[in-house]
Amino acid sequence: MNLYPLKFKPILKERLWGGTKLREVLDKPIESDTTGESWELSAVKGDVSIVANGPLSGRTLQDLIDEDAEALLGTSVVERFGNDFPILIKFIDARQDLSIQLHPDDALAKERHDSFGKTEMWYIMDADPGANLIVGFNRDVTKREYTQSLAENKLLDLMNYEEVEEGDTFFINTGKIHAIGAGVLLAEIQQTSDITYRVFDFNRKDKNGNLRELHTDLALDAIDYEKKDDFKIPYGSQKDMVNNMVECPYFNTKYLDLTHDFKQDVSNRDSFTIYLCVSGEVTIENEYGSAPVHKGETVLVAACTDAITLKTKGAKLLEVTI
Repeated sequence: MNLYPLKFKPILKERLWGGTKLREVLDKPIESDTTGESWELSAVKGDVSIVANGPLSGRTLQDLIDEDAEALLGTSVVERFGNDFPILIKFIDARQDLSIQLHPDDALAKERHDSFGKTEMWYIMDADPGANLIVGFNRDVTKREYTQSLAENKLLDLMNYEEVEEGDTFFINTGKIHAIGAGVLLAEIQQTSDITYRVFDFNRKDKNGNLRELHTDLALDAIDYEKKDDFKIPYGSQKDMVNNMVECPYFNTKYLDLTHDFKQDVSNRDSFTIYLCVSGEVTIENEYGSAPVHKGETVLVAACTDAITLKTKGAKLLEVTI
């Protein structure tokens, strides 16, 4: 295969809490006023990304993996994950607060759902004044205190709120209770998993007048009840350099603030590379071809690439590898 930088068609998701920022800020082709998510790069069954550019246009991500997994993903990635693409990339627009939720770890997700767990990170793309996130508890709590707060409709009294602005970055490890607040647009990088335990949804109803399903019992043994300040990620922002953001067993994310062309030797990387453009415009090139990218677009560069050139007069990028 000619594995030039690959762009994919966004998979748009309607959500009762969704809004219009995916169109207004990121230029996504949404038609409703309640589009909550744009899945940028996905191999989740039923939601597999389709190539949008070049000769491979119309092929699915899974097709390309099945044809030559090592060339696309990297030998070490295939050894760990086989032909399963291990990363899911989304943009999320919260016009209303999302439900308070958490995700199980790998062991619990495997036992209960035959799935990966869901470790994730967030990069704030846009935030209304005063917008916030819920991340963790505001003090250590016991399981009994937690269940009592649910029964008394007082869970919000235990939540930790974090006001946010563009560029803030958060790491959400498994077990951490969390919610995206109204007015926040963010990029989400996560393990390939759609396993979520919803524990509180502000008692709101869907368009049919029904309360959404909660996963109260499933969540009890998955929650981390300790107060921890391990979620907001400080990172360097030196221009025209690779700045470390997040390193974990599931993904590594770097931050690039480029003012001019930038070239990287990736011949020893042995992993695919994902770029999320969070500001400006850039053309991404490897030895097989190129792809123009603007704010709100995502590109996959194959592991068989030896060098990546980022041609730009100004762009900010998140770079994700395994």
